[in-house]
Amino acid sequence: MKHVMYIRMKCLILWPEREELQTSMPMEFRKYFGVKVSIIIDCFEVFIDRPSNLLARAETWSNYNHHNTVKYLIGISPQGAVSYLSNKYGGRVSDKHLTEDCGMLQKLLPCDIVLADRGFNITESVGLQCAEVKITAFTKGKKQLSPLELESTRKIAHTRIHVERVIGLVRNKCTILQSTIPIDYLHCQSEDVPTMDKITTVCCALTNLCDSVVPFD
Repeated sequence: MKHVMYIRMKCLILWPEREELQTSMPMEFRKYFGVKVSIIIDCFEVFIDRPSNLLARAETWSNYNHHNTVKYLIGISPQGAVSYLSNKYGGRVSDKHLTEDCGMLQKLLPCDIVLADRGFNITESVGLQCAEVKITAFTKGKKQLSPLELESTRKIAHTRIHVERVIGLVRNKCTILQSTIPIDYLHCQSEDVPTMDKITTVCCALTNLCDSVVPFD
């Protein structure tokens, strides 16, 4: 069943055309960034059983979760729909490497704005696409943020929170992502796509059928 659902539903995770994004841009984003935001990104992890292979065990160990995990990059449009989902990576991979390796950046157009958390140190790689990434300001080494940094960080945090809400919605509606996944689900059998990636794709596609978490006005 999961294979049929994957084939039928993967088309629901779609990167919108720029004109479609701009004409339906929610007012919250228009107020802060005009119509230039194309995607809001974040990563989420799913627990897996401990691999017996030592290399796989090391590559999937997540220091953040203190567990073996697989990690995905998820991106939502300003309208609140999942518009990008990467393949699985080992939980050890950094957010920066995952973002630069998964192919998402090649979808950006000149002048696009990407919203991300401060863990995404991808300014240069996004700049190579003639696009811009806006992340919350770093406070390390500073006593306090300047008024300009404070206002910019407030705007980014206020809009970026929507991707966290979507991730929460995906997990809550599809409780399999809250469980510990068997190792067998991570391997390719006769297909090119591992079962775990199919499951995650279906979960995100189902979320796109729900009401948006982002109000238009």
